[in-house]
Amino acid sequence: MSMKESYEKKLQSQLDEWAAEIDKLKAKADSAEADAQLEYYKQIEELRSMQDEAGRKLEELKGASDDAWEDLKAGMDSTWDSLSSAVKSAASRFG
Repeated sequence: MSMKESYEKKLQSQLDEWAAEIDKLKAKADSAEADAQLEYYKQIEELRSMQDEAGRKLEELKGASDDAWEDLKAGMDSTWDSLSSAVKSAASRFG
């Protein structure tokens, strides 16, 4: 397996984990008090948007040549760090 393929698999696995975590947060939001639900749903919508962007970047990376993917890696790492922080932050706020 090439470094690019290994990197893609790692990112896809992490994206899948975040999707599951966001689903858990949605379930918590669904059972929250009505006044808290609106804020929770707003945060979940932001997380889903970030998740979609990360998915698009992953697809772009998958389509990149073996030479070009290294150029995309820095942007990918930044996107992944942002999404990771946002998911952790939301999880801590949701209790």
